[in-house]
Amino acid sequence: MHHSTEIPVRRLPLVLTVSLATMLASTPVAGQEELCVGAERFVQEVMGLVAVAEPDTIDDWRTRRMVPGCRVTAAGASSLPSADIARGFYEVIVENGWARTPDPRDAPSEASLRFRRDGADCLFNYYDSAMSLNTDAEMMVSDAVYVGRGEKLYNFLVLCTPAAPAAPRRL
Repeated sequence: MHHSTEIPVRRLPLVLTVSLATMLASTPVAGQEELCVGAERFVQEVMGLVAVAEPDTIDDWRTRRMVPGCRVTAAGASSLPSADIARGFYEVIVENGWARTPDPRDAPSEASLRFRRDGADCLFNYYDSAMSLNTDAEMMVSDAVYVGRGEKLYNFLVLCTPAAPAAPRRL
């Protein structure tokens, strides 16, 4: 029996995960893919999700500029209610050494929280079947998850940028 912070998922062989990453890869900006290493490792190894990382350009609200970054698209399956999955995920991320960013500007009602680790600020965004991004990455990781009886598919989208100080406050 799983307690409420555990999310039951099925792991795929490493070969499939590597294949997904290879199929989605594009030419990243120097250092871009390193930003997502910690986030991708966390969702795969700690949370047991199927995930793929890709280089991306992120609209950084702190600088109001488009910056080189990356995204991790992840999927899993669980019989837990959505609120329990998101709450459990965020409890485990803190237990695993991720810290809140200095000025997070989260969207808690949307299950989106910002964390920092290894020089990257990452927005972790939970969503379930009620919302779909319809990206190739989402379809691939979702199709790779075994959904058992009584379980439903859920996803995380993680957007990472280089760590930065808090946004300046206007007086």
